[in-house]
Amino acid sequence: MAPASPSPGLPQGLVRRSVETPMTSARSARLRTRTGRRPGVRRLAAAGTALGALLLGLAVTPPTATAAPVTHEAEAATVSRGAVESNHTGFTGTGFVNYDNTSGSYVQWNVNADQAGPATLTLRYANGTTTDRPMDIAVNGTVVASGRSFAGTGAWTSWATTTLTTTLKAGANTIRATATTANGGPNVDHLKVDGATTQPPAGTTPAAVNGQLKVCGTKLCNTHGKPIQLRGMSSHGTQWYSQCLTGGSLDALAKDWNADVLRVSTYVQEEGYETDPRKYTDLAHSLIEQATARGLYVIVDWHMLDPGDPHYNLARAKTFFTEIAQRHGAKTNLLYEIANEPNGVAWSRIKSYAEQLIPVIRAKDAETPILVGTRAWSSFGVSDGADESEVVSNPVNAANIMYTFHFYAFSHRDEYLNTLSRAADRLPVFVTEFGTQNYAGEGGNDFAMSQRFLDLMAAKKISWVNWNFSDDERSGAVFKTGTCASGGPWAGTGSLKPAGVWIRDRVRTADDFPTS
Repeated sequence: MAPASPSPGLPQGLVRRSVETPMTSARSARLRTRTGRRPGVRRLAAAGTALGALLLGLAVTPPTATAAPVTHEAEAATVSRGAVESNHTGFTGTGFVNYDNTSGSYVQWNVNADQAGPATLTLRYANGTTTDRPMDIAVNGTVVASGRSFAGTGAWTSWATTTLTTTLKAGANTIRATATTANGGPNVDHLKVDGATTQPPAGTTPAAVNGQLKVCGTKLCNTHGKPIQLRGMSSHGTQWYSQCLTGGSLDALAKDWNADVLRVSTYVQEEGYETDPRKYTDLAHSLIEQATARGLYVIVDWHMLDPGDPHYNLARAKTFFTEIAQRHGAKTNLLYEIANEPNGVAWSRIKSYAEQLIPVIRAKDAETPILVGTRAWSSFGVSDGADESEVVSNPVNAANIMYTFHFYAFSHRDEYLNTLSRAADRLPVFVTEFGTQNYAGEGGNDFAMSQRFLDLMAAKKISWVNWNFSDDERSGAVFKTGTCASGGPWAGTGSLKPAGVWIRDRVRTADDFPTS
């Protein structure tokens, strides 16, 4: 049996169960119990070779840089049932707001946005108690985060942050943080607003050039009917690492990395969607909008993993994808990944799940390609001793779909490479996750084996997404630990681990995206 070790899908302090065979996933079969610090929450004191993006054979003119984030101090905001104080050290500005111990107390900021679009909001706070002091966050009178947690920080002098994404209108906006319990809110220091990105030049982004994607034969094709290859990054679990998905980091992914696609990983279990469906659906909405504003394609990843039978989450998946498809189905830059890594079940069980969920999506969105996970952690069954033949002989009864394959190059060698090659000759395949490390997403990088996979995928126009765009402590996360807490820097290679430098260089060598 493989030794139990931390899995890269979990922050430090969670462990993976021992398994009998090497897994395709870097985050497979994890315990959901917590040990040590709370996953994904950090105490905070207050991310290659330049080849240039080429589209249609022409160099893209870089868009104007995004404005720096703006800090709005709480003591300068409108305060209802609270007081401005300065008796606890560590605050910025001249003080902080101490909420009255009553439900409905609030702080409201007036925020001006140069243009309409997505924005990242970061609230800095302290809670010296052991009791959570949740608040509703409203933008222009609409609650965008209901009952947002503001957990104890250990002391009134220990300041932390919480981050969410939303959409601002051009001009004046109001942002209000309202206590929802009789304990009132935490002490609030400031609100930082990382504003909407400057729009890229029309017609130059991957989504603008390629338009609505569709499956043609065994390939992913653009609106002109030409096979293309997308290259990009997957987020980490948004319940843990949403702080790595800011206006600045997404600008860097689109404009410095020249990526084509962002995979938004909404975990179902492991403190994810099932704990607060509204919160994580809204977060997915926001990230879709932010990626769309930057001209990226978006893989909406239903990150089911443990339990491995996708039927366990079928009802939740129907609810989630119905809302996503209804709101975003008119967009031409989406792909739906409906089951991240099925495991411990037969292909027939996965196929049954897909054939029940796909019609629900199609009722709202008839055109977006749908990505179906395969057996044994999306390995076409290789991790369970099978191969792609079970899918070839018994495909999902649906059109405009692709099948997913995951690999981790240090652990997964020629058997996986050969399976991918054979499968891509018979089936439309999208590699929605891979790493240069071992299947736990940690340890040394095997760049040579990784390049063999990338060469194969380039030759066969297999689109790919690397795991992962965060500062997780493992070697598979591209940013050095602490980068997200510090708010970057995101562009260039200074904040990147070796795997980040390597993958950024390869994301930047874009496909030529034929249009005629």
